[in-house]
Amino acid sequence: MNTSDPFLLRRSDAAELFLVRHGDAIPEGDELIPSGIYDNLPLSRTGREQVQALTERLKNLPFDVIYSSPLQRCRQTVGPLAEHFGLTPIIVEEIKEIRLGNVIALPRPADGDDQDVLTKALHARQMEITRRAALSGTWDTVGDNEPSKAFRQRVVEGMDAIARAHIGQRVLVGAHGGVINAYAAEALRMERDFFFPCANTSITVVRVTAQQRVLFTLNDVAHLKLR
Repeated sequence: MNTSDPFLLRRSDAAELFLVRHGDAIPEGDELIPSGIYDNLPLSRTGREQVQALTERLKNLPFDVIYSSPLQRCRQTVGPLAEHFGLTPIIVEEIKEIRLGNVIALPRPADGDDQDVLTKALHARQMEITRRAALSGTWDTVGDNEPSKAFRQRVVEGMDAIARAHIGQRVLVGAHGGVINAYAAEALRMERDFFFPCANTSITVVRVTAQQRVLFTLNDVAHLKLR
């Protein structure tokens, strides 16, 4: 621990990670990809609007480097800011979302079928995953998924590696709700999984050194219009 600056108030002492959850990626019926790439969907119309608000919020806050999960909803979320700052996002496999089992069988409508059925099923799948994890306090009850401890370990290793490479710098990281939950839990020194409703394009700020992590901001959505 930094005994002269235990809360890492001096930005020069730590990497400042801006962890941003991707924008909404459950499209409405008229947006759905007919082939159904359910685990790697692009941003929805709502998600693109959220990203516009995020970009407007952060465009005057300089970043030294940008990282992203390989999934396209994250790459599309950080993309406008990367273009604005003239940076190329660095893709990190370790911060990809937890692998989940087939919680709800999803329909596969053919071209011309009512796509709203699939939209409702995607929402139901997301809600059921959230319900199971939140009630039990662990991802392991979702079923046929990546083990919770293994998921957290890879997330922490990935995030810490990013931080070690950028001490004294401000870093934008496009990630997922589960990833941000896991790293926030590590920063808070919680042994159990930590579940909070991490909002689309929310901002969570963690300052990190080789010895410690300090949570500064959690789930900041000041740039969004609340419904």
